[in-house]
Amino acid sequence: MRFITSFACLWNVALAASSLSQITTDGNKFYTKDGTQFFIKGVAYQLSPDDPLLDGDQCSRDAELMSTLGVNTIRVYHVDPKSSHDDCMAAFAKAGIYTLIDLDTFDTYILSPTMSGPSWTQTQYDRYAAVQDAFLSYDNVLGFFIGNEVIAEADQSLAAPFIKAAVRDMKAYQKSKGGRAIPIGYSAADIAELRPMLQDYLTCGGKPDENIDFFSLNSYEWCDPSSYKTSGYENLEDQAKNFPVPIFFSETGCNTPGPRLFADQAAIFGPDMVNDWSGSIIYEWIQEANNYGLISYGSSADDSATSGTPVPISPDFANLKSQWATLSPTGVPRSANTGAVSTRSCPASTAGGWLVDGNVPLPTLGASLSAVGASTTSGSATATETASPEAGGTKGSTHGTTAGTTGGKTTGTTAGSTAGSTPGSPSAAASGGSGSTPSSASSLAPNGLGIFGRKFTAAGAALIGVTLVFAVWL
Repeated sequence: MRFITSFACLWNVALAASSLSQITTDGNKFYTKDGTQFFIKGVAYQLSPDDPLLDGDQCSRDAELMSTLGVNTIRVYHVDPKSSHDDCMAAFAKAGIYTLIDLDTFDTYILSPTMSGPSWTQTQYDRYAAVQDAFLSYDNVLGFFIGNEVIAEADQSLAAPFIKAAVRDMKAYQKSKGGRAIPIGYSAADIAELRPMLQDYLTCGGKPDENIDFFSLNSYEWCDPSSYKTSGYENLEDQAKNFPVPIFFSETGCNTPGPRLFADQAAIFGPDMVNDWSGSIIYEWIQEANNYGLISYGSSADDSATSGTPVPISPDFANLKSQWATLSPTGVPRSANTGAVSTRSCPASTAGGWLVDGNVPLPTLGASLSAVGASTTSGSATATETASPEAGGTKGSTHGTTAGTTGGKTTGTTAGSTAGSTPGSPSAAASGGSGSTPSSASSLAPNGLGIFGRKFTAAGAALIGVTLVFAVWL
């Protein structure tokens, strides 16, 4: 009897983890295996600073309530690659929920306020690769973020080639593992004077192995009551038309003046933007001091509890549920996705603005730039010191936050804002790196299991293993 129970548990975990269709990209759209376009209805999920995907029971409670809200995706900012995530990933898969995982950790940002300039080191490489290793086997991983608001100020655009170098190396690492290609993208700060150049740069040059697979934006421009035209969304749509890869909001949900009506969702999933945008992620699931939570684990005034039974916060939870319930775009089937997407040119540098001039050679592993604030032309840089923004953090999503306050977003940060940006966003402004270690890409062996001359993912091997054991037992 004990064996039967153990077998059933193993089988259920393995089955749940592989029950969702893998998501792929085609042009500027996401697709499920059957060719249906996939739109993200997501929430930011970071119950604890280091990893919210360790407690299977808690994940099950949250996933159950998320499914009533209409959530199909969560974004997780930090994970511990050394821990098991099987129970939580299975719980979310059972609820039909995908995950977007940030690859960086607190000490491996490409650029952070404590650094004089961006870097891409062996230590960063190893840590990013370790996170991929921990999640490559789960079918409900929608994608990985290579960075979050790495460029949070106008004078930090020299970090862009380092972002692209990290994308290049992490895509190559995925290929070395022999499994599926999970999309790798970037989550950008909403800085008006840099946004068009950044999104173009990360998709230019004609080399898919170096370019991002999706682009996302942390934007708090729409503060209810507002409209498509007055909020700034019309301008965002103009810059996203026929974009070469999927684009979506990786954080949104302005809470000023409140309550949040989430009227922007009708624009994102409606005729104004649905042809070019692939959905949105609402900041955030858990209630914190910044007052962005959709649920609390106690009274709505309690922002200290990080576990328990999730209780919807009124009226925000109900308002979002009502919006999403009426918004179910059918999209474009993959077979009919023949619309042309634009090829973006690498932007030229501008005085006092975008500092990367054209399609410059990318940094190699181990490279660093001594300071931001320089201009880069044909791969060379003359570094000039500039002040780094200070970074703070909020409980649960302690991943650094962008400076300032607009739209009522107050997150305990003190860094200054840039015109046109959304500096009060609760997202991380910090990105950076650390020292190197002596390992190399060639020394990292695939973790697929070989059976009868074939490679299998961990989930696939688990299914085969328990089946064989059960057969022998019978």
